[in-house]
Amino acid sequence: MSDPDRNRRRMARLMTHLTWVVILAMLTLYFNNYLDHQENPNASLALMSGSEPEVVLQRNKSGHYLAPGEINGERVRFLLDTGATTVSIPEALADRLGLERGRPLRSMTANGIVTVYQTSLDTVTLGGIRMHDVDAAINPGMHEGIVLLGMSFMEHLELTQRQGTLTLRVPDSAR
Repeated sequence: MSDPDRNRRRMARLMTHLTWVVILAMLTLYFNNYLDHQENPNASLALMSGSEPEVVLQRNKSGHYLAPGEINGERVRFLLDTGATTVSIPEALADRLGLERGRPLRSMTANGIVTVYQTSLDTVTLGGIRMHDVDAAINPGMHEGIVLLGMSFMEHLELTQRQGTLTLRVPDSAR
């Protein structure tokens, strides 16, 4: 025969453990979202993309501007780099996009001099800004997760940086 008090204590202990598991799961989700937002505060840019020829980006905790975008219709994650002459694409992404390797070039990067390959992108999209026939380089040494959005894209835009915000705007003369 079972003791009813013993069963209630077991059930109370089980409910206490389940409550703590739920609380820890919720805290984990909250802090993961918080950390993701700290790393990429512009993740929702893809949801806001439209016909507006202006994009406003927030600097992340590391001082960089990261943003979602598209190359030839495929979603990518850009790191805006005004020090990069062209858009620089990891080799694995270039292979997925079916980009042709053009002429090999020597390029100075943060990791030293590397061989990259000229290519051209049909379209590059950042928010509501879309450009066609953008010069790029395929970089075999890059990690797959990030595309450097260089000046071959940004040179056609007005850039304004103030207090951790970067505004990219298509000039009136280019609309």
